[in-house]
Amino acid sequence: MSGREEILSRIRRALTDVPDSERPEDVPVARRYMRGGTPAPGSAEAIAMLAERLSDYGASVRLEDYEDTAPAVAGALTARGARRVVIPPGLPEEWCARPSGLDVLHDEPPLSVGELDVADAVVTTAATAIASTGTLVLDGGRGQGRRALTLVPDYHLCVVRAEQIVASVPEALDRLDPARPLTLISGPSATSDIELDRVEGVHGPRTLEVIILR
Repeated sequence: MSGREEILSRIRRALTDVPDSERPEDVPVARRYMRGGTPAPGSAEAIAMLAERLSDYGASVRLEDYEDTAPAVAGALTARGARRVVIPPGLPEEWCARPSGLDVLHDEPPLSVGELDVADAVVTTAATAIASTGTLVLDGGRGQGRRALTLVPDYHLCVVRAEQIVASVPEALDRLDPARPLTLISGPSATSDIELDRVEGVHGPRTLEVIILR
């Protein structure tokens, strides 16, 4: 018996006591997902866990105070050598006021793929972040922009506030609108599907840097 036949056989045996008239929607399914989590949202433990997971995935992480956001963004862009930077609608303009001479590209009206491709960096915020999986979630809201902004430029600098960090996926989903375009980012873009070799930058930025505001 092949694997396919074995699977189908088990399904048939499992359905022997199900009436032909019964529909899937007639039987409620309990979905008691864990809503609470450890560590607590926004706690020092949550920040440390997110930073550790992101670092494991190859992202760079900076821990900064709220009042140092603009200098932290400037420091990250300067260290990267970025001169042409894309910012989405709603991102605080003062975050990219330094260093002087920075060419800030606004995505209003939307930039072309060619314009995004020659940009050195994109700076965004996030909707939430998941500590246990080291995942940033963007939903296209203010300061996050459309998906192309974080897929085409080779360097993505994301600013996350401590209170946005939760422990688990269910907690994050509770904070999100499923009707919005959700993008989940766990480290820089990479794939091992090409002859089992890890290749970075195939379907997104090669470099992800995260500033966590405490």
